[in-house]
Parts: sequence; structure tokens; C-alpha cells
Amino acid sequence: MEIANSFLSADSNRQSQQTKLASIINYLPHDVAIKIASLLQVRDLCALTCCSTFWRELCVSDSIWESLVRKRWPLLTSFDFPSSSSSSSSSSTSSSSSADSPNFKKWRKLYIKRHVELGVRARSVEKFVEACSRSESLEVRDYLNAVETLIATRFGFEDVQRFLFNPKVNVLLNLIGVHYCLTCLGIQDNELVESLRASEISDRHVCIKWWKVGRWIYGFRRRDESHSRWVSLAYLATEDDDHVLGVLRRGTIHEVVRVQISAVGHTSTPWSYKADQL
Repeated sequence: MEIANSFLSADSNRQSQQTKLASIINYLPHDVAIKIASLLQVRDLCALTCCSTFWRELCVSDSIWESLVRKRWPLLTSFDFPSSSSSSSSSSTSSSSSADSPNFKKWRKLYIKRHVELGVRARSVEKFVEACSRSESLEVRDYLNAVETLIATRFGFEDVQRFLFNPKVNVLLNLIGVHYCLTCLGIQDNELVESLRASEISDRHVCIKWWKVGRWIYGFRRRDESHSRWVSLAYLATEDDDHVLGVLRRGTIHEVVRVQISAVGHTSTPWSYKADQL
């Protein structure tokens, strides 16, 4: 009987402590609570909204979601953001018109909208790459078009990691993500390699092959010169001379007449044969 009473007493004390703790947390100073919430990941922030009315109202505030939007998508400009001046002016109007205003508490909505849109756009890029690489190789023109799609949509590093750094998708899609991170987002090589390893794609290989116009010697043009490099994604992310990435970035210009990217183990079609088929 004494043991049962001790357990009941312990449970009562524990519940009392939890109640006191919840009361303290719910009455934190607003700036302290904002600071705590701003340190959380999006998933944890959404979970926090289920704790109480206090946290639910706090966690949907623009002051938190604005920083999340700016951190995840650093390439967005002020033109893409809700205007704080417009939202403040709309507060003087009726509550119904304020709720309908395009600038009223829109940061969270903007975050969710962009997350969904970028998922759809990533899927469209994946389908485009699959359609253009039915022979398991991709011409540099189509490759750069896929990169341009990411640039136009202004993917963030988290989006690339979530949608493109997937071991289940085509390695060419992984390569497009690496290219975009290095040339557009300016991700440091160590951070990028760590992300590739965490995604289990750092050891995936691609073959980059390019052809240069044959040189003229004594009035005769020699055969086109063929060059190729087999590289891993991790090597490409830390390449010192930037040679392979430079070939991919420039594409077919000047003396380079063709660039082809393929997965390891794929034998590319000879350039002379392709030229005869055109």
C-alpha cells in the first residue's frame, strides 16, 4: 500500500512540475519565445504549434517565417516578398479586408507555396532529363536547359538536397544539382561533399565527353579530337582546376563542337556516326 501511494505521489509531483513548466513556457516574454521558435527546423516548428494556443499563434507569425524564407531561398529578391508597408497600411482597414490583402501574414503561405511549386518543378526537370536521355546520355544543350530551369525557379540548397540529391534518381539529375550548387549558389566544396555523402551519392560517377574541331595542317583538317573524363560527383565538387565543370558550363562554343554526358558504363555514340545521321 505504501509503494502504491509513493507511485501516486510521484505521478502527482511530476504532473505538477509539468503544469508549472507549461505555465512558465506559455508566459515567456514575446521576444524570447520568438528567438526559441526561430532556432527550430520547419518540421519542429509545425509540431510546436500543437502544444498550446500561445505557441500556435506565435509560430505562424511573419517574423519567424520571413527568416525561414530568406534563409532557404537566398536568391529571391524583394520583388518576390510580401511588402511590410502594405501589410501595415492594411491593418487600419476592416478585419475582413485585411485578411483578403495579399500582404497579410503571407510569409508562411509563401514558404508552403514555394515548397510545393519547387517539388513540382523538380519533378518536371526529372521528366525532362529522362526524356532527353533515353539512350542513357545527355547532350550539353539539354543539360544546360535543365540547369537554367533551376536558375529561373531560384532553387535553394535545401531544395537541391531534397529533390535532386537522391540516390534513386538518374545520376545525371544529381550532376545537375552539383553544377547548380557550385555555379549559382556558391556552396563551399566541403559543405557540398558532406551533403553528397549524407545523400549517399558522392561515389556515383558520370562520363563527360567532348569533341573539338580538328586542326588544320598543310591545308587539310584532321579528324575531330575526342576527350573524355570519368569523374565522381565528389571529385567534381572538389575539382581544383575546374576543367570538367568549365566544359559543362561553356557547352558547345568556339572549338568545342559537341559535349555529351552519360552514366558510367554507357558507351556514347561516336561523333562521326552522329554527324552522318544529321
